Amino acid sequence: MVRSGEEPRPAGRATDGTGPASLRELFLQGEPVETGVRTSILNSWQRCRSLGLSPDALDLPYREDFDPGGRIVRAAVPVLDRLQATFAGSQVNISVADANGTVLLRRFGDPSMARSLPAIQVVPGFVFAERVAGTNGIGLALAERRLIRVYGAEHFAERSQQSACVALPVRDPLSGRIEGVLCLGYPRGFERPALGVAIRRAAEGIERRLLGQSSARERALLRTYLAAGAGAAGLHRAMALDALANEFHPRDQAVLREKAAELISGAQRGAAEVTLPDGRLVTLVSRPVTSGSGVRGIAIEAVLPGSPGGEPLLIPHQTDEPSALTTSAVPLTAARPAITLPSGHLAAPSGPPVTTDGDGGTAGPGVPAESDTPVSAPTPAGPTVSDGARTTAQSPTPDDDRGPTGPAPADGGPGSGEPVGGEQPEAAFPARGLVMLGEPQVGAYALAARRRLELLSEASTRIGTTLDVRRTAEELAETAAPGLADFVTIDLPDAVLRGEESADPMADLRRTVVHGIREDLPFTPPGKRVGFGPTTPQLRCLGSGEAVLEPDLKAAAGWLAQDPEHTERLLAHVHSLIAVPLLARGVVLGVVSLYRAGSPFGDDDRSLAQELASRAALSIDNARRYTHERTMVLALQRRLLPHGLADQDAVEVAHRYLPAESDVGGDWYDVIPLSGARVGLLVGDVVGHGMLSAATMGRLRTAARSFAELDFPPDEVLTHLDNLVGRLDREDPDGKGAGVIGATCLYAVYDPTAQRCLMARAGHPPPAVVHPDGAVTYPDLPAGPPLGLGGLPFDAVEIDLPEGSQLVLYTDGLIEDRNRDVDVVLEQLREALAHPERAPGETCQAVLDTVAPAHPHDDIALLVARVHAMDPGRIAAWELPADPARVGEVRASAMRWLSDWGLDETGFAVELILSELVTNAIRHGAAPIQVRLLYGKTLICEVSDASNTAPHLRRAASTDEGGRGLFLVAQLSQSWGTRYLPEGKVIWAECDLDAA
Repeated sequence: MVRSGEEPRPAGRATDGTGPASLRELFLQGEPVETGVRTSILNSWQRCRSLGLSPDALDLPYREDFDPGGRIVRAAVPVLDRLQATFAGSQVNISVADANGTVLLRRFGDPSMARSLPAIQVVPGFVFAERVAGTNGIGLALAERRLIRVYGAEHFAERSQQSACVALPVRDPLSGRIEGVLCLGYPRGFERPALGVAIRRAAEGIERRLLGQSSARERALLRTYLAAGAGAAGLHRAMALDALANEFHPRDQAVLREKAAELISGAQRGAAEVTLPDGRLVTLVSRPVTSGSGVRGIAIEAVLPGSPGGEPLLIPHQTDEPSALTTSAVPLTAARPAITLPSGHLAAPSGPPVTTDGDGGTAGPGVPAESDTPVSAPTPAGPTVSDGARTTAQSPTPDDDRGPTGPAPADGGPGSGEPVGGEQPEAAFPARGLVMLGEPQVGAYALAARRRLELLSEASTRIGTTLDVRRTAEELAETAAPGLADFVTIDLPDAVLRGEESADPMADLRRTVVHGIREDLPFTPPGKRVGFGPTTPQLRCLGSGEAVLEPDLKAAAGWLAQDPEHTERLLAHVHSLIAVPLLARGVVLGVVSLYRAGSPFGDDDRSLAQELASRAALSIDNARRYTHERTMVLALQRRLLPHGLADQDAVEVAHRYLPAESDVGGDWYDVIPLSGARVGLLVGDVVGHGMLSAATMGRLRTAARSFAELDFPPDEVLTHLDNLVGRLDREDPDGKGAGVIGATCLYAVYDPTAQRCLMARAGHPPPAVVHPDGAVTYPDLPAGPPLGLGGLPFDAVEIDLPEGSQLVLYTDGLIEDRNRDVDVVLEQLREALAHPERAPGETCQAVLDTVAPAHPHDDIALLVARVHAMDPGRIAAWELPADPARVGEVRASAMRWLSDWGLDETGFAVELILSELVTNAIRHGAAPIQVRLLYGKTLICEVSDASNTAPHLRRAASTDEGGRGLFLVAQLSQSWGTRYLPEGKVIWAECDLDAA
């Protein structure tokens, strides 16, 4: 059977050799017990063992100094009487213990039980705290601070094996502190579902009576305050309870009430100036108030500047009865003058005036001066109005025969309109208005509650501002300290830091964040691996999924046993701990440890820490998931980008790729060696971010390289890419264009033999040209439409690039930013590039340092190419007519050039290649026919003619007389191909010099 808020209970009898009994025996023998025992029970057993407790030798201490008439006793007696009547005739043992585990009250369903039970179960005063009594209902409820059930063999002590119990902490509704524990004990076989319902209702009844006691204390303070203002001549000339509402805007009232709560919570006596939003200065005066019954409080009054000194300020009459309870303070208004108490109560002015007796207490008509319990209300002086949760008195009408202020006090006090004690008022004495009245402890709790809400509000805006796991953890620590704790440590698994799920988060923790009010504490530094023992609060919270509170670390056996030397050093600085797991969407993300050096943590702090960690865990998990996806996308993109640039002589190239901070896009670059010693330079950018953009980038880069290697001119390459992008859009599986692909591209082809560059772009930023003299220009290159629009032409432009010039290609992430003007950035780029002496790598770094945004929102791809010119002495060219007799002359001239270049070994292959290519041009081409040899890293043979027909390689049959020429060319060369010109074509073959 599983109830709300409880752990599942193991099935089976407790003494039949199975279930909890056998597991307990295994545990006592030192054997590991991992399953079959509830987590809270196993943790308690482990704590008992670490404390050195013996199950058969537990002598409970007895305290003679316990308070038999304290608050918890007064509140619990009527409730226990009703419980005793409910369980009359049964074997139920009812007890109430204080917050230290000392039993204060006993009741029995069957009174005869008192004669048969041992003294520790009958006589109040015995201590059942876990540290001395082992695992039991009262001790475990205090340790776990929640509803607890303990069955038979789950008890640590041998004497309790035949018993069961259910226990629930009782809290003060105002302070949130645990005041005691209500416990129902019964034989193991008496288990009833009604027991859980009964103990919860009984605990609620005790807590309501505790709240009633607090209300009576506030009423006593209020009576004393009013009596002091009405009858004490030496205090204040007059006090206006509705002065705040008459004088201040509700916004200003809230500011004054917040400062008043701080003064009350700190029990500060004196004056404090408060600056309101409109610039006015208001002085808040605090003074102590003590009722006749000994209740001590603080009254906060606002000194209202600018009030005429001669106006008498009257005291509205105050009743002894409180108004109904409300959940928040209600502003004072002129129509309903009410006093806001820190706990949320409103005291309604009505009834006759109250005077001060000789002891400083209060006395009214027929009302005793000392009372902490509700008193009956005297007959009000004016009609009362009920308004939901408030009851206030309306002022009498002018027709009332008692006058506008009610009957005048006999002593001629302020209610009569005469000066108190017969004295005349001072000329410029300011008016005072009561802002708040309450006990420091209650005020401190109200202030703490408000600050907790403020902390959660701050956390919602402060935690998760980035998608970085480590930074999100730091934001959690910065929010929690000093707002909730003095020191915070956060431990995350290595896998979570990488964006993955940890297979074993309890054994894979690494200290990620250490933050606090000081930096010299001996915490494990960030970056180090940390391990926690099975009884430490950190591992217990990871196992249970709930925050674990250790109010006093000196008594936390599991924490102390983890590392005695280290913990001893920490105890000199910290005294209380809350360990909170970071759980989100079923994934364990780590653990947060909050430490305090001053006042210990309480249950409200634990709840706040749990809520804070839950919110932060979602942000950390979002960051983890994003990190995982970004890592995959970045790995894919880097895999699709070129790993190394091809070896060629035309340009000296450097490149940089900088991914966006928030997400990875689809930028790419490439350097493509082409025929004729030329080189193609390519940059592109796929619209969007994420996996789709990276994958699309890979497809476009592969296609662009293929089109370029077919020796298409730049404008035709862009046309083919435009058709490809349009086809990809049409192949969208949704069929609705939801994932429309867009891209931009710039393609340039540089020819080192002519020192000219042909380029075209499709919606891409223009390139920059750095001339040898340092001048930087942006060529007037038609923009062209972005890829994917279809049907629109692309124009290519040819420019001169003298040797030593630099061609700079980049994507829009370098120059476009939401906070910068593009023209300004282009000018900055011009200044950064105006250093032709720099190497391309230095130029790349200078551009990124001076032009790139500090936090790029888009990828940046940068390609810098310094162009070289081919030595004219390594170029040999001939033009010949379409005459087969001239083929021999070409071969002879070529052999002389090869000899001059020292390439005699390649002569045989070059002779055959030139013979075949020139013969084909003469037979099948058109004049003029040109032959060219280019000597670079390889030897290139080119034959061009004016015909557009291209030869095709085919396998000749054994009976064919021809058709083997191109086959020989392919065998003798490293590569060969056809390049089309505006008029005609070029057949080229490249010979590998190393092979020769």
